[in-house]
Amino acid sequence: MKITFLTVGKTEDAYLKEGIDKYVKRLKHYTKLELVEIPELKNTKALSPEQQKAKEAELILKKITPLDFVILMDEKGSEFTSTQFAAYINKKEVTTSANLIFIIGGPYGFDTSVYQRANDKISLSRMTFSHQMVRLFFVEQLYRAYTIMKGEPYHHE
Repeated sequence: MKITFLTVGKTEDAYLKEGIDKYVKRLKHYTKLELVEIPELKNTKALSPEQQKAKEAELILKKITPLDFVILMDEKGSEFTSTQFAAYINKKEVTTSANLIFIIGGPYGFDTSVYQRANDKISLSRMTFSHQMVRLFFVEQLYRAYTIMKGEPYHHE
């Protein structure tokens, strides 16, 4: 199984890039992880948030195949403890042959068409974080999940 982490826009802050790179490198020991960045839209001042989400949706949906299991990082999604998230990932590895695609949308979230295509939604917290920071939080939690599944001493309860 391959995991794809699809994001709208680049990670701009050096400290976030450094943290993301750290966990992506660590994850190579556990799974095939691909980071895919969809370029941010240009000239968005003339677009409403709904128009922007629709244009982002076109780009997102082009990166997904019908066989992929799509999980949106969404504030209204299911919340897990780190141990529960590890069990979720483990179950997906065992029960699905599809690639897992985790998606972080743009600043306004997702268009209806992306919600309709999604198989699941996950929230990292009830709090709102910048979509830049969520990237780091997600890859750290994915790394933590794999160390939990392997019984390694990274996570403490």
